[in-house]
Amino acid sequence: MKITIQLSLTFILLSFYTTTSLFSSCSAAEAPDPVLDITGKELRTGIDYHILPVVRGRGGGLTLASINKTCPLDVVQEQIEVDNGLPLTFTPVNPKNSIIRVSTDLNIKFSAASICVQSTLWKLDNYDESTQKYFVTTGGVEGNPGPETISNWFKIEKYERDYKIVFCPTVCDYCRVICKDVGIFIQDGYRRLALTTTDDDVPFKVMFKKA
Repeated sequence: MKITIQLSLTFILLSFYTTTSLFSSCSAAEAPDPVLDITGKELRTGIDYHILPVVRGRGGGLTLASINKTCPLDVVQEQIEVDNGLPLTFTPVNPKNSIIRVSTDLNIKFSAASICVQSTLWKLDNYDESTQKYFVTTGGVEGNPGPETISNWFKIEKYERDYKIVFCPTVCDYCRVICKDVGIFIQDGYRRLALTTTDDDVPFKVMFKKA
């Protein structure tokens, strides 16, 4: 009887540790890769970074601009290559996660004051009929994932050896969304961030530098 009890306990403990080990392995395997900055360090929440172009000679970092002299301000690329633009922070859909990972819904926000009453958090603007583009603007609401904030979520994806920014929110299971890369559209001298909507458009290849 004693031997039977000991064998049963051994089987239960072995099953528990095996299940725990498998669960841990699956969880680790399912975690997307962390996004790395130009020094190879993981991007983290609460830290300011500059989003910079990988391709040289085509503008600098990102900043805010009033395209039509109205609010909210739009997201544009600096004209001068050596200008890093304004710093930004990244907040994942689960704010408890301190590491920024690829393929994960994010809020992107400029760490700067604005002349407008709206926030400096990125959001996708309504479709612009005149240019046939979706532009990236500001005035988004931080957090609160769901249908009301669907336009406020972006992702960072691996692109060749570098990264690109993508609009393809998954914070609403039943919402119909468009999934497109973020590229550069030149309008009236501004290098505006906009979704790639034609075959000729290319993603904006970026890297991240700690501010």
